Parts: sequence; C-alpha cells; structure tokens
Amino acid sequence: MKKILILLSIILMNANFISAQNKTTEKADLFFDTYQYVNAITEYKKLAEGKHANAYIYSQLADCYYYVFNNQEASKWYAKAIATSKVDAEVYYKYAQTLKIQGNYIEANKQMELFCQMKPSDSRAIQHIKNPNYIKGLENKTKLFEVENPIFYTEGISDFGAILTDTNELYFTSNSNGSSKLDSRTAQPYLDIYKAIRNEDGFFSKPVAVSELNTIYHDGPLSLSNDGNTMILSRDGLSMGQFEKNKSAKVKVAQQGLYKATKMDGKWMNIEALPFNSQNYTVTNPSLSKDGKTLYFASNMPGGYGDTDIWKVQIANNTYSKPENLGPKINSSEKESFPFITENNILYFSASGRQGFGGLDIYKIDLSLLDEALNVGKPVNSEKDDFSFSFNTKFNTGYFTSNRSNSDAIYSAIPICKSDLSIVVSDIKTGITIENALVSLFDKNGNSITSKATDKNGNVTFEVQCYTEFNITVTSQNHETVSYPVAGISSSAESVFVKLKPLEVVITDKEVLLNVVYFEFNKSNITAQGSIELDKLVKVMNENPTFVIYIKSHTDSKGKADYNLKLSEQRAQATVQYVISKGIASDRISGKGFGISELKVACGSQCTEEEHALNRRSEFLIVKK
Repeated sequence: MKKILILLSIILMNANFISAQNKTTEKADLFFDTYQYVNAITEYKKLAEGKHANAYIYSQLADCYYYVFNNQEASKWYAKAIATSKVDAEVYYKYAQTLKIQGNYIEANKQMELFCQMKPSDSRAIQHIKNPNYIKGLENKTKLFEVENPIFYTEGISDFGAILTDTNELYFTSNSNGSSKLDSRTAQPYLDIYKAIRNEDGFFSKPVAVSELNTIYHDGPLSLSNDGNTMILSRDGLSMGQFEKNKSAKVKVAQQGLYKATKMDGKWMNIEALPFNSQNYTVTNPSLSKDGKTLYFASNMPGGYGDTDIWKVQIANNTYSKPENLGPKINSSEKESFPFITENNILYFSASGRQGFGGLDIYKIDLSLLDEALNVGKPVNSEKDDFSFSFNTKFNTGYFTSNRSNSDAIYSAIPICKSDLSIVVSDIKTGITIENALVSLFDKNGNSITSKATDKNGNVTFEVQCYTEFNITVTSQNHETVSYPVAGISSSAESVFVKLKPLEVVITDKEVLLNVVYFEFNKSNITAQGSIELDKLVKVMNENPTFVIYIKSHTDSKGKADYNLKLSEQRAQATVQYVISKGIASDRISGKGFGISELKVACGSQCTEEEHALNRRSEFLIVKK
C-alpha cells in the first residue's frame, strides 16, 4: 500500500485542511498541506532530530508515515509524540491502528482505551467499548474463501483493482509502466490500466497496457458493463485540466473523477466526464451494477459520514441522478472505499473504521436486506491492507489486492461452499431401496475422493464442495455398476436418485445363479441358448479370478436312472469344456452328473412338465472364493 493508498489518501482528503503552522515548521507544513508527504517527511525528520523537536513535530511526522502507509515508522513517532506531552485523541487512534497492522493487538487496545476516555461518544469509541476483544471472534469465523498465490507479483510494483470479464479478460491498474515521470507527491510512477487474458487453467498472459485509456497521469481503477462494451474509469484531474495551483508550494492539486468510455471495433474511445465530477472533491473507484442502472463509487463529497464514503447514482437514458450516500450501515467516520456490487446485490467494500484485523479490511453486505456488514475474515483479510475485491459469477472466482507480501499484489479468492449430497439407490425393476450399495466419489480427473455404503433406506450422504465437478460410481451385488458425472452443486443440499438394473446373473454366498441351461432332448450338446448363459458364468469368473466353480448336472425322472446318470455326466463335462474353451483355467472348473439322485421336486410318476423342468437343471456352486 505504500504506493496505491498514498495516492488514494491524498486525493480523498479534505483539500481545506491546513495544519497548525509556525515559522519553524512552515516549510514542512506546506509540503504536508499540499499532500507532498515524501518531501514533508524529509523536513519533519530534520526537525524531529533537532533542538526544536516537540509533540507536534513528532505527530506530524507520524501522520506523514501514516498517510503513506509506513506503519512501523508511524508507530515509532506516534509513541514518541505521546511520550512527550498530551496529544489529540486522533493521535491515540492512529497509533492504535498502526499497532493493529503490526499484529500488536494488546498494545493497540491500550491506546484505544485512552482514545475512548478522550472521546467516549465517538462511534469508534462506542464500538470498541462494546467489544474490545473482538479479534478472537474474527479469527474463529468460518472461512468463506480459499486464497491462492498472487497472479502477478513484482517487488516494488503495485497492482490492484482487478476485474475479470465473462470473456476471460482481466483489467487492472498498475504502476508498472517503468516511466521516469513520477508523481511528485508520492515519488512513484503514475498508474495505468492494463489487461491480461485468462486461459482455461486459470493462468494469465503477460499484461499489456491499454494504451487508448492511459494518459501521462493517473488512470484507473475501473468498472465494466455486463456486455463489456462500456467502461467507467477513474482518472486524475491533471490529465483533463481540472486542478488548482498552489503557488507557494509550486504544485497542482487535482481531484480524481469518473469517466465513461465505450468500446468500438475492439478499441476504447469516446471518453467523457461524468456530470458529478468536481474540483472540490474526488469521486473514484467505480462499480457498475449488472443491469447498468446503478453506479457505486467512493467520494469525500460533502454530506458524508467521515473520511471517504460509498455513494451511488442511478443511470437512465445516459443521465445521472444526484449522488446518494449509502448511509451508516456501510459508511463510518473513517474510510470506506473500493465498492463492488455483485449480480445478486451483494456489496463488497473496504473499510478502516470498523473492527478489523488491521489497516483496510474487506466487508460484504446484502443491499436487499441491509443487515450488518460482515467482515469476510481470513484468509482474505489480514493484519495488512486488503482491498479492491471483485467477483465473477460465471467463473466463481474473486480477486482482491493485499500488501501482505510487502507490495500490492492481486490475489484470487475461491468461495468455500459446502453442500450435502444425498445419494438414494434403488432397484429399477422393483423400486426397492438397496442397502449396502457402495457409492464412490471421484474428482473430474478420476482420483478417488471417498466411498460409503448405503444405509437400510438405500441412502448415503457426502459433504462436497459446491461448484465442483466430480463423478460417482455405484456398485451393488447382483446389480449392474453405474458411473456418471455430477455437475457442480450450488445449493446447500441436493439429492441424486440412482436406479440400478439387476444382473441376469445372481451371485450368492454359495453359488452363481443362471437361467436354465438348455440341452437338446437326449443330447449333451451346448445349445445357442445354453452358450449365452454359460458366457455369463465366464464373465463372473473373469471378474472374480479367485472363484472355483463345481458344476452339478441333474436330469428329470423320465427314463431309466442309469441312463439319466450317464446323460447328466456328459452334460456336466460338456459344460466344463465349454467354460475352459473360453479361457478359464481347468483347475478352476469341474463338474459331475447326478442324474435323478438329487431331484428338486420328488413327484415320482405324477410329475407335471413344470416339475420336470425344475428337476432338469444345472447348479454352479462356488467352492472357493
């Protein structure tokens, strides 16, 4: 943040603020009043190390570091100011903020308690008194996002304000142009607008500057219409001639404004200022609603609650309504900025005046309900500055900027969404639910995730990530195995009904049950129908390579017993030879004929044809598994 937020703090501060001056501090104060904090630091530091050092100089030097987000130095000089003499309540408040950013919450609380004693009716004091030890609650919040490594990172370069379009174009703002022309207030290059292309794997091409949008001064951040053909962008007033000259400091003081651009033939053109821009205050950080009818932005215009607030205007027929403040549910006495409105009316914004981890934190609020704004928690927020959150619904991916790694970098944020996926398994023919069916989950690459067996109601439930593609496989004894993909689930609970087709071959603990294996009358030749059934046995044995089968062949009670015994033996051996011919090892299959010795129906000479058919059978016993 030592680069981006320096600028944003400068342009969003009240231009009428003048510090208490005297002859000793006159030069330093002039730099301070014209937002030239880098030069002011040099002058105040000389004074702080000299014989005229006092609490005012220390606090002014600390403020300079505070406004350029050098919190370690700011903390050092605030401590020195407080130790020297009584100081203004805001010094204690700012000191507390710098301590929080450094993760020193215990000492920060001590400074906040002093602030509360001096300004007990301040909204920040009321908030602290109500919940002074809020950090533990924030740290224990349910994680809403997974955060990945920066998509671009170069030490010393600031990238922020990323917006991903539905056509995989990423627009963002950066000071990586390498220009030798520097902003005199920050001693850093001016900001430009860049674009990169996101590929199918989520990686980005090398960013390129969008030349038709960039000037020699600050350009960006921006927002895009849903169709990607209209852009609202922030731009420094210097490039448009909207500034005031401070002759004594020899600087031009400009405000940021919002501008509209349209895309034609792949190029941005027709850039025009929005009517509520002003030389007296800044409007910046735009976010356009999906329907293009509402524009949200940050501004320090009159009528706000604090440093900077979030506002909105309505758009109709290319005309803009009077700006409307979003009110105290969102805005505070401190800084609110970087609004982003989602398709479902969730507003994300960054704020420093709420109880957060430190610096700027990212919050969200449902504008349809207007409940309390919610800190999105870690890992999106950190003790450092976290800001400029955006979200693409199509790709279910957010982006935000943080200086947690010393330089402002863009990080991606993937929503964490859990859903209960219930699988109900039943028989397709009977409709009866199947107990102990094995349901297995695999990721889209075929890697196993987990497996569970269904309960007595044929049900099993998995907790899965929303929007994640995966496959399920369901197996059950005596049923065909099924596998198919499941699309990403977006609801908190979803049921999938699986109907299994029963196998024509049933395997019990003791035998393989086939349909009747028919033979021609008085013959042992395998018929065409018989081969179909025996092929099923071959399949079972191939799928269960440890099975050893013993075939028992039986006849009906027609004819003489010795003849039937001989016929059944021939049929048993014919069956064994058929199975061996299909590639099954001979030591895994054997058989014997039993003639009429083991009739299934003992009906004597009074047997019906149906009873004869029941007796005329083959059994395929599993003698080893």
